[in-house]
Amino acid sequence: MKNFFLLGFAIFISGSLKSFGQTSVQLHETAKAFMRQGDYTNAILVLNRSLEQDPKNLALSKDLAMSYIYQGNNAKAKQTITPLMDRNDADDQIFQIAGTVYKQSGDTKESEKIYKKGLRKFPDSGPLYNELGELQAGDKKEEAIKTWENGIKRDPSYSRNYYNAARYYFFSTDRIKSILYSELFVNMEPNGNKAPEMKQLLMDSYKKFYTVSDLAKDKNKNKFEKIYSELMSKESSLTSTGINAETLSMMRTRFILDWFATSKKSAFHLFDYQQELLKEGMFEAYNQWLFGATENLPAYENWIITHTAENNAFSALQKARIFKVPAGQYYW
Repeated sequence: MKNFFLLGFAIFISGSLKSFGQTSVQLHETAKAFMRQGDYTNAILVLNRSLEQDPKNLALSKDLAMSYIYQGNNAKAKQTITPLMDRNDADDQIFQIAGTVYKQSGDTKESEKIYKKGLRKFPDSGPLYNELGELQAGDKKEEAIKTWENGIKRDPSYSRNYYNAARYYFFSTDRIKSILYSELFVNMEPNGNKAPEMKQLLMDSYKKFYTVSDLAKDKNKNKFEKIYSELMSKESSLTSTGINAETLSMMRTRFILDWFATSKKSAFHLFDYQQELLKEGMFEAYNQWLFGATENLPAYENWIITHTAENNAFSALQKARIFKVPAGQYYW
């Protein structure tokens, strides 16, 4: 009887351990909940327990490294993430996290090496281009913008390269890219915390565009830029009353009509989207969304009240889709 009891107890323990080993996914979900709450100590505890059951799980190790970073324990983060870069199943996020760890540790040279190593393995990784560009932006500004441009070209639907490139070009002489890149970013992250900044930059970029009198004559422009500049310059007469949401809506409407009327136009998703909104009667609402609050918030709120149906239709359309730039529409 005693032996039977011991055998039953052993079977029970064995079954419990097996069941415990199968809860790795559940433990991961618990850890992610702790991470969302900012409780990284408990997240680390649970992730380590889960890794005991599933030691080769890459996602668990990445979240463990991130938890150490957020906790401020770079030594542990480095210890966790560094070995993962040599694994055959390492993804681009591994190199992104590793580069961040070394950057926060003050080892920017090693961080740059890691990002570049990651890009050799994942040459289409927008996040890696963005991180490398931000690292270079301190004292290698020319390299930084080339890196962000490569990110835009190789991974056109990753938003942050547009954000950094738009800011760079705003403070240079390239008004066209600061206009296009800032508007592309806002459509990719319409509710992001950087959207208001980019909306302001977009409006200011238009103001700069029309204050540089010889912009349309710039011989260094390519075909795409020349057509854009020529068509936008046609609307300069509307700037006599200033650059605001109303004048921009009129100017941009005329530009889209002209763009699609020319046989020399190039495929560009942003202009396709604007044409669709124009056909659907939502282009004014879109322009108000872009420029209204930036120019005059009370006036924009009043516009919403007086144009409820139009605003609601645009909001519904915007929520129903994710704005993505197709490959092959890079003209620089």
